[in-house]
Amino acid sequence: MEKLDGYIVDLKGMTDDNVSYRWQAGNDFFSAVQGPEIRQGQLDVALRVKKTSGAYELEFRLQGTVQVTCDRCLEPMDQPIDAQCTLRVKMGSEYADDGEVVTVPEREGTINVAWYIYEFAALQIPLRHVHPDGQCPVPTPDFSSEPSGEEKSDPRWAELKKLVNSK
Repeated sequence: MEKLDGYIVDLKGMTDDNVSYRWQAGNDFFSAVQGPEIRQGQLDVALRVKKTSGAYELEFRLQGTVQVTCDRCLEPMDQPIDAQCTLRVKMGSEYADDGEVVTVPEREGTINVAWYIYEFAALQIPLRHVHPDGQCPVPTPDFSSEPSGEEKSDPRWAELKKLVNSK
């Protein structure tokens, strides 16, 4: 987790109401996070932290590409990422994440945003990811065409159809 210490945001120590951060999340980042969906990529991450009454609003901007496996040919492909995501954080007695607001212990006053960056990037990947048509590096069979009439069927099926039709 030491490799991800650079993604710690000190909320308690904020002197201004708006603070900005910038990171380059590359292959080392994705390797350190050890998430299942993304293993490689290059993202430019900009974070703006706004201090509001009783809470903090973290606005992330992610731009770049991540590498995923093509569902069609099973070869690696680049998936573009361009997203703006928001995370609300407040101080409390212990850590909690209810899906809408993350609570960090007030005694610590910091949050490591590495996993949130990863999650925001992973959420931008479509359910089905394939190379554009004709760009798969491995030829894939064309199942869209009709079968040719040259294929002979098994004669046993013809005999079975006669039995079924005779009843």
